[in-house]
Amino acid sequence: MLQKGVFDVEKIRQDFPILQRKVMGGKPLVYLDNAATTQKPLSVINAISDYYTNYNSNIHRAVHQMAEEATIAYEETRKKIAKFINAKSTDEIIFTRNTTEAINLVAYSWGRANVKKDDRVVITEIEHHSNIVPWQILTQEKGAKLEYVGVGDDGYLKMHEYRNYLDSNKVKLVSVSQMSNVLGTITPVNEIIRSSHEKGIPVLIDGAQSVPHMPVDVQKLDCDFMAFSAHKMLGPTGVGVLYVKRDILEKMPPFMGGGDMIKEVHKYETRYNDLPYKFEGGTPNIADVIGFSAAIDYLDNLGMDRVREHEIDITKYALDRISGVKGVTVYGPANAKDRGGVVSFNIGDIHPHDLATIMNDHGIAIRSGHHCAQVLMERLDVAATSRASFYIYNTKQEVDKFIEALDEARRLFKI
Repeated sequence: MLQKGVFDVEKIRQDFPILQRKVMGGKPLVYLDNAATTQKPLSVINAISDYYTNYNSNIHRAVHQMAEEATIAYEETRKKIAKFINAKSTDEIIFTRNTTEAINLVAYSWGRANVKKDDRVVITEIEHHSNIVPWQILTQEKGAKLEYVGVGDDGYLKMHEYRNYLDSNKVKLVSVSQMSNVLGTITPVNEIIRSSHEKGIPVLIDGAQSVPHMPVDVQKLDCDFMAFSAHKMLGPTGVGVLYVKRDILEKMPPFMGGGDMIKEVHKYETRYNDLPYKFEGGTPNIADVIGFSAAIDYLDNLGMDRVREHEIDITKYALDRISGVKGVTVYGPANAKDRGGVVSFNIGDIHPHDLATIMNDHGIAIRSGHHCAQVLMERLDVAATSRASFYIYNTKQEVDKFIEALDEARRLFKI
């Protein structure tokens, strides 16, 4: 059913043990909650198991064989990440627990050193809470102001508002999601970065939804910071990535103090470690970083251009099908090429949690709620939405099952 040139989805599905699972009394699992987290291929599961089975050891410290093997495997992941997003150097890649911690690291380290009273930090109404709350904390602490670029009813950013903020000459940082986890909107980050840099303003890109779904090149973008998570791109939970341009990173103070982020510690002074280790205090999540390496290999083998092509195809199909369901309101851009593999919607007066329960009865996993985007929910004037989100292993047949379940819910609630 997929257009020529897109990978074999049925073959891909065989690599994911969980997709063979039956739920709710024997129904095949239809997993449509990929914006929250993706499933893991066997290669990732095996990589984690192999570490714990054969060379479990701490890294960067001991000189015995297993420690060397663990360190090499851990640092190999850093190299793959740098190549995956086309960073200039592995020194620009910092491991964190997740996208949230990566953004907080920037707010704490760079933000507290650079944002002053009456400065402005500009974000948008589509942001996830992880790209709102850290800036609220920082601006309140510093006596600065948080400004929001609005979003239109069509799901696109109101770019004239962004340009007006830049003209104020008070903006210290712009922080924006490249892809909305609710609307699916792909934001014009190239224009945002270019215009901001003309004013000497650095830009942070929240890539939690974009990096797993489309080719991302940080050098072409010229972004100053980018944050994303392993678990949304076939990898394990507990691993995040922060990319920072080296010249900026060199001037940033440490985020956490402790072991491994130091060279020497004396009673009253400390010499910090080289980049990027200066920002990686304590024993990291070694096993899952190594598991992430296998996830990157898997996506590289598919090709991110083809990942994006598949998602445009299945999202267009889903939008076409859901538009025929009576009583449905779909949020976000109408053009599948302008959005990621996310379809957020409401149907009549059915509460999203009730709808998710009905979907679950059919073996279909979707998300319901505010999606950690309550500012956007307020803008849309809704308490919550339902959300179906797709990835490399989803099929049009699964979309059909989803639509059939929606129709049954509509009949059940007499819509």
